[in-house]
Amino acid sequence: METTQIAGHRVLLWPQDGQPLASGRDASDIIGDAFSAQAQIVAIPAARLSPDFLRLSTGLAGEVLQKFVNYGLRVAIVGDVSAAAAASAPLRDFIGESNRGRHVWFVPDLAALEAKIAEIA
Repeated sequence: METTQIAGHRVLLWPQDGQPLASGRDASDIIGDAFSAQAQIVAIPAARLSPDFLRLSTGLAGEVLQKFVNYGLRVAIVGDVSAAAAASAPLRDFIGESNRGRHVWFVPDLAALEAKIAEIA
C-alpha cells in the first residue's frame, strides 16, 4: 500500500492491481490498512471494483461505502465509471449526490481527487 499527502490529508492509494473489491469483508480489510497507515482518505481505483459494485441493485456499493463512512474515513473511487453511469440513471444520480458530499467521491484521476480534497481543507 502506498500513502501520500494531499492538501494536508494522508491518503491511502489502494493498488491498481489485485483482486476486485467484491464484499464488505474486502472493505473491512482496506479500512484496516487505512488505519494502519493513519490515512484519512482512501483512493480506490475504479478498475478494482467488482462489476456488482456499479450495479446499485446488488447493494454492494452501499454496504462498502457505508463502512468507510461509519469508520470516519473518506473514500474516493478513482477512474472512469462514465460507461456504467451512462447506462444507469440511478448510478448517475448516486455519483452526483456522492460528489456533492464530503465523504464519498467518484473522480476521474488523482488530479481531480486533489482538487476535491482541497475543497474540504
